[in-house]
Amino acid sequence: MISRLRGTPAGRSVEGLVVDVGGVGYLVSATPAVLRRAEGAAEVTVETYLHVREDTLQLYGFADASERALFVRLLGVSGIGPKVALAVVSSASAEELQRAIALKDSARFQAIPGIGKKTAERIVLELREKVALPAEEADAAVPGDGPGHLVARDALVELGYSVAEAEQRLAGVDPELPPAERVRQALRAA
Repeated sequence: MISRLRGTPAGRSVEGLVVDVGGVGYLVSATPAVLRRAEGAAEVTVETYLHVREDTLQLYGFADASERALFVRLLGVSGIGPKVALAVVSSASAEELQRAIALKDSARFQAIPGIGKKTAERIVLELREKVALPAEEADAAVPGDGPGHLVARDALVELGYSVAEAEQRLAGVDPELPPAERVRQALRAA
């Protein structure tokens, strides 16, 4: 029903961003990308999704159509509501999240507050076929993001690192090494 808003950022609150469109203030629960874009801007354009429930109408805002599309796909996963879907979309770029889904990287989603192991696995399972990487991108993703990378990252997570910290540590390690050697080098660099 309401797909996009263009107007003046009129304020922020705990609930989200207020966008003044023709004298009407719309409260939008928005991703961090939208909030950054609205900061100090005279005008902002927000891609939106109107979530309708029996007792409320809630607008969710996104920086671009790809964020919104991923949000809508997440709503189709059983057990995922709009607040959790917004948290997922807010955690990384839509491209990074689509890559994680395509590579069956459920640990990426477990790091998000409100998502446990089963929900993360359900996201990957239910969206895997809907979110496919182009062939050339999938081929390019394999050396650094393939199963060996996931094994090394998961090992670092088991040792107490967060998913983001593990990714940072592995970024400087040769992706051609076996997972055990990647972990050793990442720990030495720490």
